[in-house]
Amino acid sequence: MKIFSLALLTLLLGALWTGSQGISFRSSYSTCCYKDMFVWWKIPALHIKSYQETPSHCSHRAVRVELWKGKKVCVAPELGWFQQYRQQKDSAGTST
Repeated sequence: MKIFSLALLTLLLGALWTGSQGISFRSSYSTCCYKDMFVWWKIPALHIKSYQETPSHCSHRAVRVELWKGKKVCVAPELGWFQQYRQQKDSAGTST
C-alpha cells in the first residue's frame, strides 16, 4: 500500500510540475500531415478559416487548413486551387 501511495504521489507531483512549467506531453509531430490526412479536392474559399504550413521536421510537406466548422485537413501546397487561394489572401492582406 505504501508503494502505491508513493507512486500516486509521484505522478501527482509530476503532473503539477509539468503544468506549472507549461510543458505539454503532446508531440510536436501532431502538427504534421500524414498520407491519409490529405484531401485532393478543391475546398471553397468561404469554408477556410485559416491555414498553416507544417514544420520542416515533418515527413510530408503540406499545409494544414482549418475549416470554419473546426475540422482540420491537409492539402498539398502545390495544388493549383490552393496557390490561387493563397495569392488572393496575400494580395488582400497587403492592399490598403
